Amino acid sequence: MNGTPLSAGFFDRDPQVVARALLGKVLRHRADGIWLAAAIIETEAYYRREKASHASLGFTEKRRALFMPPRTLHMYYARGGDSFNVSCRGAGNAVLVKAGIPCFGLQRRAADGGGAGMIAEMQRRNPLPSGKARAPERLCSGQTLLCKSLGLRVAEGDQQVFRPEKLERLDVGRAPARLIRTTRLGIPPGRDGHLLYRFVDLEHAPFCTRNPVSPRGSTRVPVKIQSVRKGRTRRAVREQ
Repeated sequence: MNGTPLSAGFFDRDPQVVARALLGKVLRHRADGIWLAAAIIETEAYYRREKASHASLGFTEKRRALFMPPRTLHMYYARGGDSFNVSCRGAGNAVLVKAGIPCFGLQRRAADGGGAGMIAEMQRRNPLPSGKARAPERLCSGQTLLCKSLGLRVAEGDQQVFRPEKLERLDVGRAPARLIRTTRLGIPPGRDGHLLYRFVDLEHAPFCTRNPVSPRGSTRVPVKIQSVRKGRTRRAVREQ
């Protein structure tokens, strides 16, 4: 499987546009000589003007990346682990990459161990609390799990940009047939938690951070399911 690196212009757009467009794209990181790759299945958009964003709290050195040119990485610690954002058009605007699924076929050399070797390395980096191997489809089911499985760390990635042979965002020609638009996770009361700025690939919803269309999740949050055709998004037959 071959992929085309995303251009800087890809990120120089409205955060919601970028968040939707990132679904199906591949995040690939070379860690300790091994390529680790995941297809993005869940994202969240953030704007400086709304209270849920880090940038709304103002500029600090730790938030500098949010005010840097589009495609700059903003990494920070959350829930006891590393989290991965990328800046978009407009100072303070960004997209948070929430979850992915391991992506086979993107190892460049046999020395990388192929798909099985990649999964084994991701499982080594991100085991269950019991020490047992995490199921492959669950290795990146959350923002900190994603970073841990791919070897992404705040100390190395914050305020950096994508670099060939180290960290790449790739278009492999895949886009979700249908996506979910819903509210973001973990937003405190009174901080614009009602905004539908979370996007999930419907096909892979069972493996995202929290499945918004499961019997439990769909009764608690507003959900819109949309079909995607020829680069445009249109509302499908079902809304909840």
